[in-house]
Amino acid sequence: MISKPLSGPAAIAALPRDRMIAEFSLWSADLANFESDLRRIEPYVDLHHVDVADGHFAPSFLFFPDRVARIARLTAKPIHVHLMVDADIVEAQTRQFIEAGADMISVHAENGEAGLRAVRLARELGAEAGVVLRLETPVQTVAPFVPEVAFVTLLGTAIGVKGQGLSDEACDRLGAARAILRKAGREDAVVLAADGGIRHETVPRLRAAGAETVVLGSLAFGDKDLAGRIGWLHGLKVAA
Repeated sequence: MISKPLSGPAAIAALPRDRMIAEFSLWSADLANFESDLRRIEPYVDLHHVDVADGHFAPSFLFFPDRVARIARLTAKPIHVHLMVDADIVEAQTRQFIEAGADMISVHAENGEAGLRAVRLARELGAEAGVVLRLETPVQTVAPFVPEVAFVTLLGTAIGVKGQGLSDEACDRLGAARAILRKAGREDAVVLAADGGIRHETVPRLRAAGAETVVLGSLAFGDKDLAGRIGWLHGLKVAA
């Protein structure tokens, strides 16, 4: 078992803000050689991203608490669990994944009041909280969550389906989210993230639009020169 120097809110607060955060989606790992993939990315990853889907809110079944518990024993890096689940189970899932070792739980703004309760529960249980927004949902929907979260993640593709192209609206939506954070006085406290449609040609656009992290899937796991890929990521700048 690997000991973690920081966990929960402290681990999330320690993420770099002077460059892009390297957030790796474990959905793109080789599940048959999972531990080998974790060892390969450990020197480069800032934050592990674990998608959870219930087959209702999102059209997939993805990752379970026992998988997160196993990941937590194999890495010193923080674990971000993205709950793509219905409102009636979001609080129970929040508790289960924190008990398994998640450092941060992100719930969907579409979960409404149940999502807000899950955010508060995550913090009560010693983890950090974030909020995610589906592509078709108005950006203003995140506003009630902004005072209580450390991450705001905007999806740039339809939820829970791999291999889609980035929506033309994605960059403008990041700008709208940034304006909401600025109005709330939370721009420096909240990480703005982009998830979905992450490609070599789209990451610079998302970064220029204000993304502080993008959720890297095949762009990272499929790159034989991972050090070069992460060096490229770190060098991208927000537009002036």
